[in-house]
Parts: sequence; structure tokens; C-alpha cells
Amino acid sequence: MKNKITPEKIEKYYTLTSKALEIVKKSIIKRKENQAKEIIEMVSNYLSDAEYFKKQGDFVNAFAAINYAHGWLDSGVRLDVFKTKNDKLFTVK
Repeated sequence: MKNKITPEKIEKYYTLTSKALEIVKKSIIKRKENQAKEIIEMVSNYLSDAEYFKKQGDFVNAFAAINYAHGWLDSGVRLDVFKTKNDKLFTVK
């Protein structure tokens, strides 16, 4: 069902965002460590929120939290806090 947020959909995007987070942790631009730390912390917090919401059966907010997390990662890539050319996981220039 395309118009339903299922546990499988949440798991798919949670896994994708977690993988993207691991990539950016290894691709921090020198002298951007402070910004990277803040972004990584926000992403980790949103992923934690997603887990909480999923356990509560609140799939809408779980999915929203995952999307916010990935948005933080994309912004970090676009703002040159992280260096990656991976256009499968990130919106790259």
C-alpha cells in the first residue's frame, strides 16, 4: 500500500538513514568538526525518537523523525560539512 506507513517502510528508511549517518561520521571536513558534531547529535536524537515512536505504534511520527534525521544529513552534505559523492543516500551538488 503506497499510502500507508508500515513497520517495513519505517525499517527500510531507518536502515537507510543509519547507513548514511555512518558514512558521514567518516567524511567530516577538516575545521567543520563542531558543525558535524551538532548535526550528528541531531540525527542520532531523531533516530532515537523514531525508535521510541515505533515502539509506541506511532508510525506517522516515527516516519517523520526519520525524515527529519535524513534532512539534517543532507543539509550537512550540501553545506560542505561532510564530503561525499554518494548520490544514492544524499542530495549532492
